[in-house]
Amino acid sequence: MEELEKMTVASLVTENIKTAHVFKKYGIDFCCGGGVTIKKAAEKAKLDYKVLESELKNLNTSIAGNYDYNKWSLDFLVDHIIIIHHAFVIENIPLVIAYASRVVQVHSVNYPELIQIQRLFSELSIELSGHLKKEENIVFPYIKKLVEAAKEGTAPAKPDFDKIYNPIKIMEEDHEEAGAIFKRIAKLSNNYVPPPGACHTYRAFYSKLEEFEKDLHTHVHLENNILFPKAIALEKKLNR
Repeated sequence: MEELEKMTVASLVTENIKTAHVFKKYGIDFCCGGGVTIKKAAEKAKLDYKVLESELKNLNTSIAGNYDYNKWSLDFLVDHIIIIHHAFVIENIPLVIAYASRVVQVHSVNYPELIQIQRLFSELSIELSGHLKKEENIVFPYIKKLVEAAKEGTAPAKPDFDKIYNPIKIMEEDHEEAGAIFKRIAKLSNNYVPPPGACHTYRAFYSKLEEFEKDLHTHVHLENNILFPKAIALEKKLNR
């Protein structure tokens, strides 16, 4: 790769479509106006070039690593889910919606499936926003109380929802609905493969949708297969 600051925005996005999300974040036009150098684009956006350079260079750094989630304490796992996966959802919903709006406006005449994808993601974003609040305000605080009670050797106070299984069942149903929506989006988008000759915005839209789905799969796995079963078991143990 040539020196980053001398590359054009368009050439970098062509080389790595994920960089489009960084440019989009800072309002830098990577599609029609992508012919300027990255350094010039930063200047026009009144952005410190070093900040932009750092984000672009660190874009492919994995935050997940090879963690053994199964060995983590439940309270630590809760914090990880909020900091990593809930934050990802909150940060990326507006970005996907913005991509969808632009792509539908320009390309839906030739690719009408984009309208369905936009509608499905809008539906998903509303459901997920409510889902995260229920987890952060109801389920997760109680799990932390269970962990605290276990450390202190006391019985946890009985919650309004009686048993933790009750809200967890609702959370798992939400997960199933989100997964079903993404299956439909994947099918409509040809598994996130844009049509030949698609513009950078179109490609960035599909790239971000695919990234969103992958993060959601990890997110749901951590809750359905590790956090929730262990929380149910811990509650039963404490209430014997």
